Amino acid sequence: MIKDLSTAGALPTLANTLRFAGARQRLIAHNIANMDTPNFQPRDVSVKDFQSSLAEAVDRRRAFNGGLSGELRFGGTREVRATRSGGLDLRPDTHAGGVLAHDRNSTDMEHLLQDMVENANVYRVASDFMRLQTQRLHAAIAERVA
Repeated sequence: MIKDLSTAGALPTLANTLRFAGARQRLIAHNIANMDTPNFQPRDVSVKDFQSSLAEAVDRRRAFNGGLSGELRFGGTREVRATRSGGLDLRPDTHAGGVLAHDRNSTDMEHLLQDMVENANVYRVASDFMRLQTQRLHAAIAERVA
């Protein structure tokens, strides 16, 4: 029963979104930290590929049991792999863009900061939705009406 509650509704999707956004934030911070490193080529992962793969996992779950609960089998992408422990392993291969400078560094600070803010907003929204979902579960378990 507890497993059904922890995999109910959008919780697995939100959890994967949080894991992805957290790992990507570390990757973006790494790119920013190495902005002045000669020959540094910033890398990123494809957000679009992650979203497509996550949508396919949600569609498979819906086809299997209607999507109300159950394990979300996220297969991953070329750059994002699900680990056995339930986490996500990022293998960045997408060039983050920018113009090659005289020191062969192609970091574009404006683009990196935009990515950082957008990614932080994704994390914030997903965590807000997850908090609301878990509050509803806690209320249901405590037999209270929200």
